[in-house]
Amino acid sequence: MPDPTTQHPLDHITLRGIRLHAVTETGCVEHLIRELDAGRGGWVITPNLDHLRRAENDPEFRQMLDEADVVVADGTPLVWASRLQGTPLPERVAGSHLVWSLAQEAAKNGRSLYLLGGNTGAADKAAVELKKRYPDLVIAGTDCPEVGFDKNPDRINEVMKKMLDAGPDIVYVGLGSPKQERLIRQVRVKLPHVWWIGVGISLSFIAGDVRRAPRGLQKLGLEWLHRLMQEPGRLAKRYLVQGLPFAARLLLGAALHPSDRK
Repeated sequence: MPDPTTQHPLDHITLRGIRLHAVTETGCVEHLIRELDAGRGGWVITPNLDHLRRAENDPEFRQMLDEADVVVADGTPLVWASRLQGTPLPERVAGSHLVWSLAQEAAKNGRSLYLLGGNTGAADKAAVELKKRYPDLVIAGTDCPEVGFDKNPDRINEVMKKMLDAGPDIVYVGLGSPKQERLIRQVRVKLPHVWWIGVGISLSFIAGDVRRAPRGLQKLGLEWLHRLMQEPGRLAKRYLVQGLPFAARLLLGAALHPSDRK
């Protein structure tokens, strides 16, 4: 029998110096459940194009990507670039899909889930929706602290006490990036056997407060266009001024400078 204490690292590639695990969504979920069964927790980051761009200009964010235990490509352009450089990722592993598939496996395996953050009321509504779809899922708790709580050590301690009392196996943190990564980095040592995942706006997706792009746009890598149409004032600079030029550089660089799989 395999030794349950032995870690089985995931294969990975490197894209613009960033390690990305070469795993399917199903493989990622199976890995997390297997690690939980072995008594190990960890940290998942699902970088998209904006995260990759930020990592080149923000040493702190780059370091957090390096520290995470599982890093899977949420952005379709990252998958395209991996293919162009000759180290193809098997598929996109979107955080907004992972929140469902991981909850499903957690329900099957008796693992509990904690929902932290999101817009007001989103965590509670998301918990209801997840329970509707997966009746056996254990929701250890929900919490939606006020904006700015992550800058107040006393409030962080209060949030952590509530979570410690709940004793979850998996925590979805929906604070947006990089706030959620900074918080996870700060507090995960207090719950080392828990898997932490920054889920961005996904709690609002689950709750039904924000509509996801049609599946056709998702497959074409145009989910960003749907988001832009919903929030043009907030997202125009990120997607049009920063995102498109970076995407062009990413794809061109991948095509011109193939890499070896590591």
